[in-house]
Amino acid sequence: MAEVQATEPAQVDVSKTSSEPNEGYNKKCIFCRIVNNEMGTELLHSDEEISCFRDIKPGAPHHYLVVPTKHVGNCKSLSKEHVPLVKRMVETGKEMLQKNNITDLDDVRFGFHWPPFCSVTHLHLHVLAPASQMGFMSRLFYRLNSYWFITADQLIELLNSKRETSTVLD
Repeated sequence: MAEVQATEPAQVDVSKTSSEPNEGYNKKCIFCRIVNNEMGTELLHSDEEISCFRDIKPGAPHHYLVVPTKHVGNCKSLSKEHVPLVKRMVETGKEMLQKNNITDLDDVRFGFHWPPFCSVTHLHLHVLAPASQMGFMSRLFYRLNSYWFITADQLIELLNSKRETSTVLD
């Protein structure tokens, strides 16, 4: 009986902890559920702002998804104020690569699928390395200068060019 009493408060504490840092939780969003440890997916990185996990359909030997811990919509919903978030996502992606001994950042692809070509509406950065080892279909899905995939640098440039008073009507 003492063991049960000792376990119950821990379970209550875990649920309080997992819901507190993620006020922007969308229960229908698969990435929100992953970040909230509801899917059994290993989080390679997780803090109040950014989380990272492996893509379930890797397009390269190293394929990570870096997401805001709180639900943020897709690329089209972003404004200039999101530039620091996008930069932090890129930095987290670079840290994941470094932890896995990927040092040639010239052979890496960082980018986002442009709506309506994103399968999950939670903002997510694809980090693929080495890009030279991507297969034919991955080269197509994550193709540079396409209308369905935008690099992190292109997104930052686009957001920086938006007016301060820009609305989400774009």
